[in-house]
Formats: sequence, structure tokens, C-alpha cells
Amino acid sequence: MISERDSETTFEEDSQPNDEVVPYSDDETEDELDGRQPGAELGPNPSSRDSEESREPGKKDCSWQVKANDQRFYDQPGFKRTIFLCFKKSKYAGNAIKTYKYNPITFLPLNLFEQFKRAANFYFLVLLILQAIPEISTLSWYTTLVPLLLVLGITAVKDLVDDIARHRMDNEVNNRTCDVIKDGRFKATKWKDIKVGDVVRLKKNTFVPADILLLSSSEPNSLCYVETAELDGETNLKFKMALEVTHRHLQEESALADFDGLVECEEPNNRLDKFTGMLSWRDSIYPLDADKILLRGCKIRNTDFCHGMVIFAGADTKIMRNSGKTRFKRTKIDSLMNYMVYTIIVVLILLSAGLAIGHTYWEQQIGNSSWYLYDAQDSSPAYRGFLTFWGYIIVLNTMVPISLYVSVEVIRFGQSYFINWDLQMYYPEKDTAAKARTTTLNEQLGQIQYIFSDKTGTLTQNIMTFKKCCINGQRYGDCRDAAGQLQSHAQQVDFSWNAYADGKFLFYDHYLIEQIKAGKEPEIQKFFFLLAICHTVMADTSDGQLHYQAASPDEGALVTAARNFGYVFLSRTQNTITISEMGVQRTYDVLAILDFNSDRKRMSVIVRESGGSIRLYCKGADTVIYERLHPCNVKREATEEALDVFANETLRTLCLCYRDISQDEFEVWNKKFLEASLATSHRDEALDKVYEEIEKNLILLGATAIEDKLQDGVPETISRLSKADIKIWVLTGDKKETAENIGFSCELLTEDTAICYGEDTSALLQTRLENQRNRAGSSPHSSLRMNEPFFQGSRDRALIITGSWLNEILLEKKKKKKKLKLKFPRTAEEKKKQSEKRRRAEAYKEQQQKNFVDLACECRAVICCRVTPKQKAMVVELVKKYKKAITLAIGDGANDVNMIKTAHIGVGISGQEGMQAVMSSDYSFGQFRYLQRLLLVHGRWSYIRMCKFLRYFFYKNFAFTLVHIWYSFFNGFSAQTAYEDWFITVYNVLYSSLPVLLVGLFDQDVSDKLSLRFPRLYVLGQRDLLFNYKKFFISLLHGAVTSLIIFFIPYGAYLISMGQDGEGPADYQSFAVTAASSLIFVVNFQIGLDTSYWTFVNAFSVFGSIALYFGLTFDFHSAGIHVLFPSVFQFTGAAPNALRQPYLWLTMILTIAICLLPVVAQRFLSMTVWPSESDKIQRNRRKYLLEEQQWKRRQSAFRRGVSARRSAYAFSHQRGYADLIASGRSIRKRRAPLDAVLAAPAAGDTADTGDTGDTGDAS
Repeated sequence: MISERDSETTFEEDSQPNDEVVPYSDDETEDELDGRQPGAELGPNPSSRDSEESREPGKKDCSWQVKANDQRFYDQPGFKRTIFLCFKKSKYAGNAIKTYKYNPITFLPLNLFEQFKRAANFYFLVLLILQAIPEISTLSWYTTLVPLLLVLGITAVKDLVDDIARHRMDNEVNNRTCDVIKDGRFKATKWKDIKVGDVVRLKKNTFVPADILLLSSSEPNSLCYVETAELDGETNLKFKMALEVTHRHLQEESALADFDGLVECEEPNNRLDKFTGMLSWRDSIYPLDADKILLRGCKIRNTDFCHGMVIFAGADTKIMRNSGKTRFKRTKIDSLMNYMVYTIIVVLILLSAGLAIGHTYWEQQIGNSSWYLYDAQDSSPAYRGFLTFWGYIIVLNTMVPISLYVSVEVIRFGQSYFINWDLQMYYPEKDTAAKARTTTLNEQLGQIQYIFSDKTGTLTQNIMTFKKCCINGQRYGDCRDAAGQLQSHAQQVDFSWNAYADGKFLFYDHYLIEQIKAGKEPEIQKFFFLLAICHTVMADTSDGQLHYQAASPDEGALVTAARNFGYVFLSRTQNTITISEMGVQRTYDVLAILDFNSDRKRMSVIVRESGGSIRLYCKGADTVIYERLHPCNVKREATEEALDVFANETLRTLCLCYRDISQDEFEVWNKKFLEASLATSHRDEALDKVYEEIEKNLILLGATAIEDKLQDGVPETISRLSKADIKIWVLTGDKKETAENIGFSCELLTEDTAICYGEDTSALLQTRLENQRNRAGSSPHSSLRMNEPFFQGSRDRALIITGSWLNEILLEKKKKKKKLKLKFPRTAEEKKKQSEKRRRAEAYKEQQQKNFVDLACECRAVICCRVTPKQKAMVVELVKKYKKAITLAIGDGANDVNMIKTAHIGVGISGQEGMQAVMSSDYSFGQFRYLQRLLLVHGRWSYIRMCKFLRYFFYKNFAFTLVHIWYSFFNGFSAQTAYEDWFITVYNVLYSSLPVLLVGLFDQDVSDKLSLRFPRLYVLGQRDLLFNYKKFFISLLHGAVTSLIIFFIPYGAYLISMGQDGEGPADYQSFAVTAASSLIFVVNFQIGLDTSYWTFVNAFSVFGSIALYFGLTFDFHSAGIHVLFPSVFQFTGAAPNALRQPYLWLTMILTIAICLLPVVAQRFLSMTVWPSESDKIQRNRRKYLLEEQQWKRRQSAFRRGVSARRSAYAFSHQRGYADLIASGRSIRKRRAPLDAVLAAPAAGDTADTGDTGDTGDAS
């Protein structure tokens, strides 16, 4: 049964996941997977290419047709799609980007429609309609209309401001310009007006506006260098190259205007690394691949200009397809708040029903027999009870707080601006401030449990720096003087003696410089000579400055280091390389370049030196170099010890070695090398085999140590967030060794961490699944889930898993499609078996995924490497699904967009070249370290403020509304209000809104410094301790008790009362004024008790609200306003008459005291007997503020020789520039030295054969 199920869910039964490769692309079809056999990726056989192209399936796959310079071509009926009934639209998208929601015509209807989708707003609209029915309503219509209009208006203004910002951003992108062929000439055209099929000209340092087929460029062989920072956060250059035929014929403007090629290719998809298509032009067909496509979002670099043809535009481009589905995000508190509003509505209906029943009973017993209550309507008690039900729905409507949502929006809006204005989150180097791009998620920042972070450009700067080295067993790079003595203070080395020094390189070992200048150590000379000659870097001189273009930042760092130490790579041709060695310029013949790849983990060059001797120079990962060393390497152990030291310091290590080759040995090997280069199938394997023959018996020179520079403050940030009980997962497309090394650098991993890899995880999960199956088989009613932990003991653990293992474990591999075996179920029994099989496989998959999440969550840190954008999003989705945890994703490239959109909160790192992640994020800032302030300060404060605001808001509304219920027992349950209508109208808007709003905006239990110093304070939000159903019902109960006191104490005072003038003001209006006045004092003093952080503004709002109440009440009760509006203002003189009685003031004081004294006592006891963490910190805050606290980075445990961890050289994700160099396609002929030009005819045969091999490979 196991083998059957495994065969259903895996791609190849006997395949082992490869840690080095990124798994299949997100949109990969089963046919493509089926075609991916061993060797299928190697270059196709040129002789069979024509027959392959003519096959029907190939034509069928290439259903997207683009014709150059012919817009009428797209008007054909076959290129239209039906959008609604008979209305059709072109299937080719325009290039304009639209992220806004409204335009001037649709704003009002759409915005109102969206607002009335909110239950509370729709509820109040229904209430407004009910209030217009005189038989039902005892409240005036304006009591609902005024607050409703205010709520709708404020929300509409906020939505309008947000949408205007989106319009501006869209316009900024859409109105960028580039040159497009129009009427036979290049004309400046806005991006939004570019169409599929247009021929465009792009200039240096400009962005690519659409997905474009490269036709020609100013570089040799129409090479084009692009920077993909906006796609993947990487700043190293990548190259694209046009077809030879378009390079030759499409350089002039007139030729480009006459170009009428037809491209047939795949439909738009999200595969950044793949493209399949063909160009038909001049009765010939040319294959196209991803190397000939410039993707939207790339930036043209080191290429003066290039020409291209638009293949995909706008929403069809790969960068837009990768952005994932836009999800509507809402906070946990939002969901809880909605459920509480529904709870209140249910309570409201039940109360109204109970009071309506009471009125029906009262009518039967008293109303019918009381002649003085006759209202000339002979309605039955049941009908009167029905009308009273709706009357109470209206009277008690303030239980559902209409201003709740708008108040929440105002608070969030203010908190967003506090984030934007925070100078401590401003990054001056890039002039980048923190930006809250949404205003709806602030309090969720205080509840994060899992952070998913990208690596390149997020944790690291993607800047490699040469730090240390080991040469001939001697370590260099520590702070030493010229005599080799260690120095206590670091003093920078002066490179002014070197005319080629770049001025940015920092080094502190003066002893190494003295050794180099002395020239007495030949190994040191060989070491830096190797760094200057063994690489695929290309040199370019502009403005008198030497610039390097490298396939990976590591390689650039090594060549730059050699340059500063006096061994300067100056230029290269197809067969030579020119180097300045301590000021002496020499040119060497390059006989072969043995390029690196992920399997080889090394690269070599074979050069003929000035004396005629041939030498191989090699650099690579220590694991592969040590296997190939000569047995008599005396410095092997010393270098290995140095590698351990470098690895403990989390530096990326690389071994350097060489060997001398005789002329006869080279000639024999070169013959095999040329044969392998000409192989039309399995070429890479053949070359690797030949490389192995020459890369042996190597002499070890030493090792380099490079720092993959972390952003400032990353370890401290991760340490603080870990103390806040936040788990951090790193999801990256980088190699496993690189990702693991960064894990140690940023202190996610330590020497004491037990690391679990993919194979270990797979075995653990398989064992768990077998146990679950056995348990389920032995006891059918037992749960499949087992709660015992995967790991025993309390040891610190981490999980490192690759994308291939992730697919294997989560059963996400796609099945091979068995062709020509179309078997359909014929009988009902077969259908049932098939559905049962599918159901079982689905349950198995779900159980496996759940187990994986449980296992991963037991680890302190998780690193997923070599993962695709879709896998990043899948990991986030799994944690959301099975852990019900609040997640945050942070990244800086287009490959992080899907993850950012999937997480509850997405954060983009801005200030780099790439802005795609920022555009899709909820929050953005310039450096990873600002995340601690965003969460531990702004997030925690926002959560505390919002919880305090909601608890108080529900309390004050219950205290206000439930008075009507107690009053109903004394008015025959007749839906009569206990207050004046205008008091009901403005209570939530004016009398009690400002103090609580200010608490929601400004309150803080402890300062920002203490919040960062004590990360454990953050745990409150993760556990939902400050706002939940328990807190809600406590607020309800508190409000009910307050309403009882506010009603019954004035009621008791009015029963036996006599004024100073001998009159007893025991009328309804005086009672209403007394109860209302008591309520205003109580709720405003209550918010005073709830305020932790007092400012002048808070004090002014509390006392100002009380003053405003008395000011407006005296106005509303004045004779003047009654004369103007006699039907609207009916409480003439009530307030002046009632409030001049001293005993009514004593009544109010008694009411306020009884309401608030128990609260004061409870707060005092809780702070003294059961103080919370923040109470303790608050009590000692003066002591903490006096102490000077500096956050000290945790020292990593250094034990010489203990760590077996080595960081391999970070090879580029793609092959290097070796093919380009060997074929001569990248070299400008005018730059070639004279001897290379003279030697060209002699080497012509070699160059031609190399070119042929490369063409086959590229095809």
C-alpha cells in the first residue's frame, strides 16, 4: 500500500532530491516535466532541429503570435476574447499598469457599495429607514443620519486619499518614456502607449518597459547586460544575447522599421527563467530561449543602447504574473470585532424581543384598562408588542456602535503616520523613510508569531568583501603592524602606493602589505596572481576608471582584492589576459577556461606563462579541492586549521591551488577537450569528465575568506525578536551552503545548534506517518494526529531544507503523464475506487504537510534554500493553515512578492534598485534592523492602544444604552428613551469620542527604549490576552453595572426629593439631565483611569469633553433655540432648572463615586498584589532610564578546529562568462592588443570550433 501511494505522489519513484537545483517552475506543465529526461536539458542535435520544430505539438504549444510593426495583425478575430455577452476584447494586454480602484465617475457608487457591505453600516441604513416610519420610531431620524453621514464621509475621504496615491504611482510608471518605431522613425513614447509587436530602443541605465525580444545592441554580437535587482534583489550583472541574424541585419533604424518577423511562443506565464518560442523571418525559423528575452523590471547596464520587440506587455509580463493574487488582508482583531458586533446584534434582538413581550403583557394587564392612556387606536396588545419590538431595535441601536469603525480607522490612520514620521526608522544612506503603505493592519504588528525572511538584499547587503586569507599555512587579515605584531587599535592600510587601488577596499594587516612589497615570498605572489588570472570577470574602462563585471559578487570581490594588493586584471581577449603585477604589465596566453557550475564547485584556467611553461590555476570549495590535492602538500593541515578558524568567524572560504603541466600532457588533453566541446549531446558531462583528468595532483597555495556582508544590526534584531517568542524562517533561492553560512552569521544558528537536513526530516516524517497509520488501523476511532514531539530533550535545533526536498516531503511533485494510456472508469465500482484513491491520497498529503509544519515549528530556526517564489508562498500558507499563527513576510525582490502577499503582513525592503516587493507590501523601510522597532515598539503600542480603545468603547456604549432597559420597567416597556434625542445623537460623536481616540493614538505603557530592552512584553499580543471574548463580556458586565448605578441612584434620589424653592424637580426631563450628566462624568473619568501615558492633550480632552457637554446642553435647552425649532428642541429650560439644585450635584457625585471607586480599588490591588510585566517595568522605569544600556552582540562560541562547517564559494546561479570569453563574442575588436590580433589567424580554427559548440549549447 505504501509503494502504491508513493508512486501516486512522486515524480520519479527512485529519484533523490538534488540540493543544488531549484525545483520545477511554478507553471510547469506535465508535458514539460515528462520531457525532462536525463540529458534532455543538454543542447539539442542541430541535425534534428528542423524536424523537431515542424512537429505538431511544438506548434500547438506556441499559441502566442506577435508580428513586428503591424498593429492591424492583432485585429484578427482569432486574437479576440469574449468579455461579456457579445462584447469582445483583444487578448493582448496594453502596457499600462492599473492598481487604483476608482475613477471620478465610479468613486461615489463603488465606495458607497463597499461601505454598505460592512454589516454595521448596512444595519444603520436599515435603522434609518425604520426611523422614518412614525408608528415604530420614538427617536428622530437625525439621531442616526448625522453619525452615519459622518462615518461614511470620513471613510470615503480616507479611501479617496489612498486611491489618489495609487493613481500617482501608476501615472509615474505609465508616463515613463522610451523610443518606439512610429511611421518609420524612432519617437519618444509613453510606456502606457507601448503595444505588443512594437520595436523599441532602450538606452543605458533605463528600465525595460515590457517583456522584449532582444534584436540588436551596441555591444559585440548584440550582447546586452542587465541588472535584475527589481526581480530578485541581486545587483550582479547578467547578460542576454540576440540572434546572430538579427544582430547582423537589424542595427539601422530603417532596417528596424522594415522588420516584419513573426514570433510564435508560449502563452504569458510566471516562469522567470524560461521562454520557448521561434522567430519566423525571411523564410527561415530561428529558435528563441530565455537568454534572448529582456524582462520588464530589468535595468540596462553597460550597454549604450539596444533594440527589441515587445512580446508581452502590462499584465501579461512575467514580473506582473509573478506578483500573485492580491489578497484582502484584515487583522485578527477586525475579525473578532465583527463577531462581537454580531453578538451584540443577537443580544439586541433578544432584549428587544423580551421588552416587546413585556409591553404586550403590560398592555393586556394595565394599558387596556387605563382610560387615560387611550391613543384612539384600537390595536391589539400583540400588534402593539410587535411595533414596540422595532421601536426598541431603534432605541437600543447604540449598543451597536456606529462610530466604532470610523474611530478604528482614524486610530489606524494616525498610527500609520507615526510609523512614517519615526526618525529612528529613517535610512539616511538611501534617503529612505519607513512607510506604512496600508492603514488597516497596524495592531496586527503586535501579534506576529512567525517571520519569513528572504536572504539576499534583506538580511545581507549582497556585498562581498575580502577579509582574510591563508597563504602557505600563514594566516593574514588580523590587525597587525608592519613587523607582524598584533595591534589593539585597527589602523587602515594605506594603498596609495598602488595607482589602481579602488579607494573603497579596507584592510588592516600591514604585515601582508610589507610581504607583498618585499617580494621575497613566491607563494604570496602566486596567490594574488592566481586571484587576478583565474576568473571570468570582464573589465571595462570608462572616465579613466577601471570597472569589473562579474557573474557573482564573490568573484568580483576576489579580483578587486587582488587589484588592491598590486595584481591588477586589466583586460582580456579571446585567447589572452593582461595583468599588471606590482606595476609591471604582462600578457598571458589563456589556453583553456574550465568554467564552474554547481556540481564542480570549482573553476580553473590553463595559461602559458612568459617562459613558455604551462600552468593550471584552480580555485574552489575546500571539499572538492582537498580530494584533488597532491599527496605531498606540506601545508595541508595548517590551511585546514585556518579554514576552521575562518568558518567559525562565518566567513565564506575558498581554496586556491595550481599545478604545472608538460607540453605533451597538455596536447593530449587538449585533443580530448576539443572533442568534448564539439559533442552535440551530453556535452556538459563530457566536458566535466575531461576537466577531471587535468584537475589532479594540485599544489595547495592557501585559502581566501570573504564576508557576505550582513546589513547592520541583523544579529541584534534577530536576537531581540527571538526573545519576543517570534520564530524566524529564512526562505531563499540561494545555495544550501550559502544560506547555512548566513544562518551562522546572523546568529539564527550557533555551534550548539543541532541541524536537521532534508533527508533527516524525510525519515522522521516517514516514521511518524507509519506510526499514525498503525494507530489508525488498530483503533479506527482514534485520531490520526499524534501530539508527542518529534525531538526529545531541550537541545537547540534548526531545520535546513532545500526546495527539492520540500517538494518531496510535501508531496508537491507533479506526476509523470503516461501517454497513450487513456483509461476511463466504466463502472460505478471503478469510479468509487478512483474517488476513494484520490481521497486517500489527499488525506495522506494533508497529514504529511501537517506533520512537517509540526516538526518545523519545534525548531528554533528554519532555513529553506533553493526555493521558488511559489514555494515561499506555500510555506507561509502551510503555517497559516495548520498553526493558525499570525505571519509576517519580508523581502526586497519580485521573487518575494508572492510570499509578501500571502502572509498576514508583508514588509518590503526599499532603497535598493528593486521596488517590486515594496509596491506589493504593507510596510516598507530601508534596512532589516528596523523590523524590531516596527514590531516591538509600533506594533506592540498599536495592539495595546487598539485593545484598550475597544474595551472602553464597548463599555461606554453599554453603560449609555442599557439605561433605556432599566427605564423601560417604569414606562410600560413603551420604547420611551431615557435621554433627550440630541444627547443620543451627539454622545458618541462629541461627548465621549475624543478622550478615547487620543488614548488609541498616544497611550503607551512603557517607553520605546524599554519596549526594545524587554522584548518579552511583546508576548501579550501573541496570546491575545488584551482583547478576547472574555474581555468583551467583562466590558459588557462593567457597562451593565454602570448603567444600573446611573439609573437607580438618581431614581432613588428623585423618589423623595424637595428643591430649595419647595418644588420637587421629579419630572422626566430633569431626571434625563441628571442621568446624562452622571454618565458623562463617569465615562470620561473612566478613560482617565485607563490612560497610562498622560499628556496635556489627554487632560484637555477629558475635561474639555465634560465642558463641551455642559455648553451644548445649555444651548440645546435654551429658549432661543426652542423658538427657532420648536419641534426639534423640546427640553426648554430643563438643564438650567435641574442643575441649580445642590442635592442633584450631590446625587451625581454619589453616582460617580460608586461607579469608579471599585475600579480604583481593583487597579490598586492588581498593581500591588498581581503586577504584570509592564507594571513592574513601569515601577522601575526611572532606574532603567538612568542606567546606560548598550545592546551587546552575543559572542559566538569559538573553538578552534571543532566546527566542521565550511562555507563553499557562492557560485553564480547561472554559468559564468567563460563561454563568452572563449568564443570571443564579448570582446570589442578595437580593444584587442596587437599581438592578439596577429595571433588570431593561427587560433582561428580553435575559435570557430568553440563557437560552434556554444551555439549548439545555446540553442
